[in-house]
Amino acid sequence: MELRQYANLTLKWLWLVALCTLVAALTSFVVSRRTTPVYEAGSTLLVSQANSPTSGLSYSDLLYSQQVARTYSQLLTEYPVREETARRLGLQDLDGLKRLGVKISASPVRDTQLIQLKVESYDPVLAREIANNLPLIFIEQTQTYQKGRYAQTRADLQAERTKVETDIQQTQERINSLQGQQTLTDEQRLDLSRQQTMLRQFETTYASLLNSLEQLRLTEAQTVDNIAVTTPALTPIVPIRPRTLTNTLLAAIVGAMLALGLAFLVEYLDDTIHDSEQVRDLLGLATLGAILRVRPRDNPEAALVTLDKKHSPIAEGYRVLRTNIQFSGVDEPVRALLITSASPQEGKSTTTANLAVTLAQADQRVILVDTDLRRPTAHKLFNLSNNVGITSALMQRADEAADAVLQDTAVSGLRVLTSGPLPPNPSELLGSERMRHLVERLRSQCDVLIFDSPPVMAAADAAILSTLVDGTLLVIDADSTRRAEALRAQETLAKVGGRLLGAVLNKLGERSSGYYSYYYYYYSRDGKSERRSRSAYPRWLPRRLVRRVSAWLERPRPAAEPKS
Repeated sequence: MELRQYANLTLKWLWLVALCTLVAALTSFVVSRRTTPVYEAGSTLLVSQANSPTSGLSYSDLLYSQQVARTYSQLLTEYPVREETARRLGLQDLDGLKRLGVKISASPVRDTQLIQLKVESYDPVLAREIANNLPLIFIEQTQTYQKGRYAQTRADLQAERTKVETDIQQTQERINSLQGQQTLTDEQRLDLSRQQTMLRQFETTYASLLNSLEQLRLTEAQTVDNIAVTTPALTPIVPIRPRTLTNTLLAAIVGAMLALGLAFLVEYLDDTIHDSEQVRDLLGLATLGAILRVRPRDNPEAALVTLDKKHSPIAEGYRVLRTNIQFSGVDEPVRALLITSASPQEGKSTTTANLAVTLAQADQRVILVDTDLRRPTAHKLFNLSNNVGITSALMQRADEAADAVLQDTAVSGLRVLTSGPLPPNPSELLGSERMRHLVERLRSQCDVLIFDSPPVMAAADAAILSTLVDGTLLVIDADSTRRAEALRAQETLAKVGGRLLGAVLNKLGERSSGYYSYYYYYYSRDGKSERRSRSAYPRWLPRRLVRRVSAWLERPRPAAEPKS
């Protein structure tokens, strides 16, 4: 698909794009305005290894601090901390936080020793209070935990030290007692030596216990108070949600994209023919005419717009068709023309009648033959009798010769041969030798002979008649003719050697086709230039509703006389 086709498709479905964009934007705007605003307060915490009196911060200390920061980020939002924070702020329990839309999150800042704490709430003051109090409560709980963790160890060391002190004292007293005697027996000398050895061991143990207590004190000092608030939270002024403008713009963009996607999907799934480019690409035929929709309502004669509304755009379309047919037969003049369609209800009879009128208005002798012997309409369009017609002429009844069954119309130069009584075997009748003689006789009596035949796919009549004429026009309903049906109709006519002059796009909507855009610009009803929208009607609307609205828009209005 070329860029121009994308642009045309966008213009065609512009109403849907605009509608979806507007609905999405308005919905997002209303929802955003009705949503309770959420405020966010944040504080920053620094995690570091406790101050060491002997050395500075090493690389391993930094890695350790970052690891601790990740751990504390998880612990900050755990149940005990949140529960205590809610209690101290007078919210009693966590349900109070939920009712106020409180959400707490903590995350370490990458490659730093910092923790970013964020608190969301419907109440900006509450968000600030939680962001400032929760870290303090966490620090208290951490200190309490750390102190409790070392308390038992300290108590055990203290008890051991007391015991060793007692042992030292008792041993020293025993030594002093032995040394106070004047003479010592060998056994006493051995006991004194043993007591002195034990004293040295007790003193060594005591020194070790003192060292352990000192190390415990230093370790406790290094692991407590290693988290602090560096940036306290402030009261937020602007809510973080909802972001009304951003949401509205995003919703509008999404709505427009969804509408375009839906439009492309509909076009992709649509297998009907809508414009001359599709006719050319699919069938290889030129579009000799494009006719806007004719709405005859309850009066069939209203379909003759070339007679009732000579200066309307629809009538001009038939005149363009007449001219193109004449130019298509420069080398081989088209004197006998068949007009058919692929399927019923595509407007071939209306096209045939209006084309016959325009040819007659160009001072040509025209005979219109209604060969649709299943659903004839020519007599209704021209308000003629259908008691006798082509079937009467083909049956060669003496009092109903071909000249006798031709009927004059209100249009000078136009005569009509109606269908007459409907026969039981239309195809055999139209394919008979009498039909060939009748066609030759009618050719000699007019400048242009036009046949209105049944649809190609409905009966073999059109294929039979295409061999008796100089050319065939295929009428295509721009709303309903399927591509497969048009292709089969073309193939059917080609198999019997019928000559297809081109196609007629029928029942175009003013707003769905750019074919007439320049004509509408030039031929406005009040004589002034007036552009009209090209956007397609919403195809999901009932077709009857669309036609009624279109008929109301195109109702007759007082207009100035056309300039000569």
